[in-house]
Amino acid sequence: MTYSLVARDPETGELGVAVQSRSFGTGAVVPWATAGVGAVATQSFSLRSYGPLALERLRGGDSPANALASLTSQDELQDFRQVAVLDSTGATAVHTGAACISEVGSVAGDGFSAQGNMLRSAAVVPALAEAFSAAGGSLAERLLAGLEGAEAAGGDFRGREAGAIVVVAAEATATNAWDRAADVRVDNHADPLSELRRLLTHSQLLRRLRRAAPENVEELFAEALLVGVDEDVARWVAASGLLDDDPERAKALLAPLAAVDERWLTAFSTARDAAARTRA
Repeated sequence: MTYSLVARDPETGELGVAVQSRSFGTGAVVPWATAGVGAVATQSFSLRSYGPLALERLRGGDSPANALASLTSQDELQDFRQVAVLDSTGATAVHTGAACISEVGSVAGDGFSAQGNMLRSAAVVPALAEAFSAAGGSLAERLLAGLEGAEAAGGDFRGREAGAIVVVAAEATATNAWDRAADVRVDNHADPLSELRRLLTHSQLLRRLRRAAPENVEELFAEALLVGVDEDVARWVAASGLLDDDPERAKALLAPLAAVDERWLTAFSTARDAAARTRA
């Protein structure tokens, strides 16, 4: 009922999973990923537990093939499932049950696996793999390009409704604050891939803004407004990025908001205190 990708970026070590489906809220079910461990796509009469259980086995040292074989052997409905597992090295394994609805299939490549079921034609999964492999940019952007390639080849024969992209770091951080490089989902939309692209553009700009060098904050703030990021959100994120280096500039960015409600400055001070305790 879905097509998806699991992949590792060979340059950054990031791990990701992307999915599109006609099923409402597919992003809450199919994609699973943990920094430094792996990524999982569980689809076709999806059993959500494949996600956390496969990741737990990878963390314990199992290969994707062994983790998947162990889990499917305990699943009496394994013939109806399609599950892809990727580990932190880029190794993959896929299970496609004999009762999955055609068109169905998977294509493995260097550091990725593309898979789908209930597809319009046998061309969809190869198109998914080819579009991902040919794309440039960040892993999240390449995953989205793969989904767009699959949709152009026909996608899910029932149509489209929902999708998601999750990308995690090569290694977990102590507080998990920066473990997710991308995390966007669309639950119900006439054109979920266009909406995913909009959300991904916004989220990546906000991430860059929060982590920007002080001299680049104003430029990125202006760029965020140009692509339609909410001004209040952009101001807060820009100010948060200046918490350590230039709190006075941060307060200046928040001034238009504080003029309407002084609690913005209270929130800023609280955020400053929390950041100081984190560093202590």
